[in-house]
Amino acid sequence: MVTLKEIARECNVSATTVSNILNGKPKVSEETRLKVLDVVKRRGYQPNYIAQGLRNQKTKMIGIIAEDISQFSTPGMIESIMSCCEENGYRTIVQNLRLYARWQESWFNNEEAYRSVLEPALQELRSIKVDGLIYVAGHARIIHPFKEELRMPAVMAYAYTDSPRVPSVVIEDEKGGYDMVKYLLSMGHKQIGIIGGRPDNIHTKKRLLGAQKALFEAGVPYNPDWVRYGAWNRESGYEQAGAIVDAGVSAIFCMSDLMAGGVYDYLEEQGLKAGEDISVAGFDNQDVAEYFRPALTTMRLPLSEIGRKSAEMLLECIDGETETEEVSENRPVEIAIPCSLVVRSSVKKKL
Repeated sequence: MVTLKEIARECNVSATTVSNILNGKPKVSEETRLKVLDVVKRRGYQPNYIAQGLRNQKTKMIGIIAEDISQFSTPGMIESIMSCCEENGYRTIVQNLRLYARWQESWFNNEEAYRSVLEPALQELRSIKVDGLIYVAGHARIIHPFKEELRMPAVMAYAYTDSPRVPSVVIEDEKGGYDMVKYLLSMGHKQIGIIGGRPDNIHTKKRLLGAQKALFEAGVPYNPDWVRYGAWNRESGYEQAGAIVDAGVSAIFCMSDLMAGGVYDYLEEQGLKAGEDISVAGFDNQDVAEYFRPALTTMRLPLSEIGRKSAEMLLECIDGETETEEVSENRPVEIAIPCSLVVRSSVKKKL
């Protein structure tokens, strides 16, 4: 196996210079950098991150625990985390718990099942001495994945924790609900129905609060009879659409794109057209949203931004630039990243 010293000899530079180039450090000419990288690629050199870590008291590895990679929100966050870590000279190791694939949502109330897959994943990451950990949740909620002292920095992505030692990076759900309803109001709609997830879900509660604030600011009364709750899927959107349509609303704000698809199904069945007879808006900006007919107006989730911010916070802590315990003053740290409105053709101007 080719060594770093052999690379240095072939390039006629010092081993330190090769190391600096591989770790992205400046103060090296572009000509030298390209020459070294070319030799590294040609000779198939692979840095020994474990050995480097033993010398530096760091392994330069970050552990990622994902509740389930099959959740639509998870891949984008993980890709962004990995990209940020790679840019800063860190490798990543992903542990996929497959919680939804194993038990759907029944594991929410099954601590024993949850721990049976979480603890082995944590133990494996501890055994290889990762420098830090990012936990990527499938849905926003307050969770307590770390029972004991981790002895390493950790960040929660897409969910909340009540620990001042584990900061959370989440969606700014309240502003997302506010911005969507404000947009519907700007399009002339005052009779706005809402279909959310479960009433106790954090996404639902925060988005609904934002919607209520937008209505209040516009002087439009909030009507709880125009609010229905479901399970974030297309079936729920279909099932809840009837009561809201019968109430005479001119627009329906669905808190997920999949539920909006169910509303489309119901309207078509009733001989009505989304975007013409009743305006429909979603939330998430899943890939399918732009292929609805009409294309769905929705809110884009900042998944890439959440992943990158989580990684940046963790690396700053590892490198000693921040201490989460001191910054938080014993209060949980929450960084909320705003969503962005994606206007398509499913919302019609009401004259």
